[in-house]
Amino acid sequence: MSFSTEWEQCFQSGTNMSVWPWSDLISYVMRYSPLNNIEFNVLEVGCGAGANIPFFKKMGVNYYAIEGSSTIVSKLWDRFPELKNNIIVGDFTKEIPFDIKFDLIVDRSAITHNSTNAIKNTLSLIYTKLIKNGKYIGIDWFSDVHSDRLKGVIEEDNYTRGNFTDGQFSDVGQVHFSDKRHLMELFEDFSILVMEHKIVKREIPDDGLNFASWNLVAQKI
Repeated sequence: MSFSTEWEQCFQSGTNMSVWPWSDLISYVMRYSPLNNIEFNVLEVGCGAGANIPFFKKMGVNYYAIEGSSTIVSKLWDRFPELKNNIIVGDFTKEIPFDIKFDLIVDRSAITHNSTNAIKNTLSLIYTKLIKNGKYIGIDWFSDVHSDRLKGVIEEDNYTRGNFTDGQFSDVGQVHFSDKRHLMELFEDFSILVMEHKIVKREIPDDGLNFASWNLVAQKI
């Protein structure tokens, strides 16, 4: 399975409409991939409602994105008409149909909504689309210690779950939950420069929620 129609339904109904840049993504980009080249090409896979676009526009780079939802892409074209040729509707697990290579490819919790096979294919495409020594920055790959993992049922492989009826992942289709060993295997063609495990435990209300995800920086070698 690749792009989930549940995300199209979310955007049609106006849910998951994050429009403020993700702080982790900004800090990782500024720390590990300074945007100091006027011809710097950035690709975002799964840009969603465009939360990170204003940041990259402000930095003056050449921004591109591929997103599976035609509904949200149409809205982005209205918000950013100057990027209409740079933001496309497509399934990044199957192809990345831009005829250029990228200095940086970013992803905030998009690739992790796929099965192992789809993720492997996506990372292979990303590797091909990066320049030599180009970097991939992934934010919020969900961890296998996330407390909502058990609210879903196994689909396709042991790392992938779906049919969530409540919690963070209700109505968003497949979700992939990784441990360190699995991520190391998925990124075996890359050099992993940074890998951080983020765990946030909710104390009030004390409902047992533990948000857990991985942030990582990988370089094409």
